[in-house]
Amino acid sequence: MKTLIFENISKTFQDGSQTITALKPTNFSIEEGEFVAIIGPSGSGKSTFLTLAGGLQTPTTGRVLINQSDYSDLPEKKRAKLRYKDIGFVLQASNLIPFLTVEKQLTLVDKVNKKADPSKRNELLSELGVDHLKNKFPKDLSGGERQRVAIARALYNDPALILADEPTASLDSNRAFEVVELLAKEAKERNKSIIMVTHDQRMIEKCDKVYEMKDGVLTQVR
Repeated sequence: MKTLIFENISKTFQDGSQTITALKPTNFSIEEGEFVAIIGPSGSGKSTFLTLAGGLQTPTTGRVLINQSDYSDLPEKKRAKLRYKDIGFVLQASNLIPFLTVEKQLTLVDKVNKKADPSKRNELLSELGVDHLKNKFPKDLSGGERQRVAIARALYNDPALILADEPTASLDSNRAFEVVELLAKEAKERNKSIIMVTHDQRMIEKCDKVYEMKDGVLTQVR
């Protein structure tokens, strides 16, 4: 099943009297279990693509379908509700809450959902190799450990789609490759669709498909 579909999506912005086309008409889809990379220089349209894929903004033209729901024209409140259910985010900075331990980063999700599943939580932390850190705070973790916890938090709500925005940018090479291998593994084992935006072309080896964004045009290159 296709988790994300772009149907002739474009995005324009007004800059004074000028109309800026950030994303030219784009068709794209990703299947369950696929790990896809999007590469390209700064300012090429990657961030616009990601915010549309994440339901953070609406397209100027076309339709965005995520997990079979049409996000294109929904008001923000409804998009936010669907976004919480359907999408997990992994960012360059792990964005962990500094005053919560590793375990409590996940129990916060339990509180929002008004249900708790300690066995699922422990299984996920163990699978990602951070169960021994569950009582640590983010400041006590290495960069690679923080990103592993961020991936755990993104997966914990069982979303269909994971969007990873430069998840290795702040890591050294060894830790970066570990994070990418982990994303590739989770895509297959948990049947998740994962899109990784990256500047670093060394990180795309494990991806099933690679797209390049240039001047608002998305092209498959592998």
